[in-house]
Amino acid sequence: MADTSTAEPLVRFTDEAYAKLSEIIGSHANPVAGLRLQITSREGGQFHHLLSLVEDGAQAEGDVQIEAGDICVYTDQRSAPYLRNIEVHYFQDGEEQGLEFRNPNPLWIDSREFQIQDLLDQFINPQIAAHGGRVELIGIEGRTAYVEFGGGCVGCGMIAVTLKQGVEVAVKENVADIDDVVDTTDHASGTNPYYQPSKK
Repeated sequence: MADTSTAEPLVRFTDEAYAKLSEIIGSHANPVAGLRLQITSREGGQFHHLLSLVEDGAQAEGDVQIEAGDICVYTDQRSAPYLRNIEVHYFQDGEEQGLEFRNPNPLWIDSREFQIQDLLDQFINPQIAAHGGRVELIGIEGRTAYVEFGGGCVGCGMIAVTLKQGVEVAVKENVADIDDVVDTTDHASGTNPYYQPSKK
């Protein structure tokens, strides 16, 4: 079950977005509890958002629940502070159509997040880029930093070593008040050309 407490209104849908999303929700095969809005990455100095349907009964444990008109919006604890006053717009221009997210928030709020992101950009990513990989900060909760690997790092058999002996050591040496670095990557979805398990 999601957190049933309602946060202050953070998300606003333009009339075009509200009409389109209401149409999608109404035509879905199964009952829909609402929408889930997440910050998935901050590539190129910009937020990347994901908006998806949440079927009734599929709400995630611990999610923040936001009322946005007649549409209920869910988000995770890490995304919530970065969705304040976001506006979701639906556009259609000829054959092009889609959602536009107008997010006025800074990329990071916690000073430790700025430090970790700079560390990854300046030192860690240039090293693992040699193997076609990258690592990105997802956010901080308490004294734990959450990261996600991409490119050649996804599915790599040496990722635990890269995380614990590379990324975590560097972060703990350079950023105060961080005890753990947790990898949130779905490694089962990737293949890595630099590592292949032995065949039996």
